[in-house]
Amino acid sequence: MSTHARAPHTTRTPVQQAALIVGAVFLLVGVLGFVPGITTHYGTMEFAAHHSEAKLLGIFQVSVLHNLVHLAFGVAGLALSRTASQARLYLLAGGAIYLVLWLYGMVIDRDSAANFVPINTADNWLHFLLGLGMIALGALLTRGRSTTRAAV
Repeated sequence: MSTHARAPHTTRTPVQQAALIVGAVFLLVGVLGFVPGITTHYGTMEFAAHHSEAKLLGIFQVSVLHNLVHLAFGVAGLALSRTASQARLYLLAGGAIYLVLWLYGMVIDRDSAANFVPINTADNWLHFLLGLGMIALGALLTRGRSTTRAAV
């Protein structure tokens, strides 16, 4: 009779699942930003600056820097989804960062060097919705729960 060692079952809390999903979506968006066809006007993409006319899905203005930020944000989401407290931090802090980016996009001249990411109106309102959504997920999925318990 042989016994098989079983790997411990890992259970993710809802906030960890949310951080994992948000991180995976950011990774996907970052990769798709480098795919010609999915990103229109791909040949005009610049590293940074408002002159990049490349648009993810023909809507959201992107640059190499913009795509790299999405990739980094995605990696952070995956890494921080390991514990509930880190997942909550990722969603709350990330949401706050996106709200600041939304405010920044509201006040800058989009044709100036200040628009180095670059962002357009569609990006700006997506940042607003992402900020609110991430903060809501981080707050609501941990309401009344201790986030110190880690899934191992």
